[in-house]
Amino acid sequence: MMRKLFTAAAMATLMLLIGNMLAAHPHPDPAVRLFDLGQQAVVAEAQGIQRLKSARIVLVGEHHNNAAHHEAQLLVIKNLHEAGLKVAVGLEMFRKDSQADLDGWVDGKISERQFKPLYLDNWNYDWALYRPIFDYARENRIPMVGLNVSRKITAQVAYHGFESLDAEQRGSLEGITCNVTPEYRAFIGKAHGVHGHGEMNFERFCEAQLVWDTAMAFNAVAYLKENPDTVMVILAGSGHARKLGIPTQLEKRVPWPYAVVLPETEGIFDAQSITVGDADYILMNK
Repeated sequence: MMRKLFTAAAMATLMLLIGNMLAAHPHPDPAVRLFDLGQQAVVAEAQGIQRLKSARIVLVGEHHNNAAHHEAQLLVIKNLHEAGLKVAVGLEMFRKDSQADLDGWVDGKISERQFKPLYLDNWNYDWALYRPIFDYARENRIPMVGLNVSRKITAQVAYHGFESLDAEQRGSLEGITCNVTPEYRAFIGKAHGVHGHGEMNFERFCEAQLVWDTAMAFNAVAYLKENPDTVMVILAGSGHARKLGIPTQLEKRVPWPYAVVLPETEGIFDAQSITVGDADYILMNK
């Protein structure tokens, strides 16, 4: 009887110790598995995060309402953070003028109840899709950076053209011009079916997209120049994240290495559907 009691007590103690060990050393997140579009080959699993660590900016594209894409974005953020890099998350979803709200969230000074209306003022997709990313940033004090411009400005450009902006509106677009090249026009034409912004003059729509891409690149560069030890993961719609979007505008401003990653999505983001002209890697599903 005493032996049985001792055995049960010893087992309970052992289970408690195991539980404490697991809490202190949680199961690591899955590794980043990449398909290299340039080499047309799967990257060895151990090398996936090393490839991304070599970039100053990692752009992870999304379809805004696809939960799997946001899970992929969070996986990249987690792996870079847990690899010891100082990470910031750049957001298409927030305007630059909402930076104080993002800072309040990350610093824990704003409750979720208070923050959700601020989120919805910036973005009209379900908060639940993005919440795990925002929670992880808050828990780990990872800066979140608003990269976008006012929707009023992009809407005005889309319907009335860049030339319709007055001096005050252009003052908020420091360093931003709007020269739509034939290459960019063709790129937007291809991506337009994915983005779906309704009926409008196509040339003006291209101008609006270019203002959007340029502003996000400009704001990302400005933040990283002030934080030279930081790597930024930019979360943006795939039409902005692809190389002819934000990355082209980055190249015009800084010589920093970047990587474009698109989450594997059959028939949309796979080796048969996109090329190295669109992205560097496909983030593979498990």
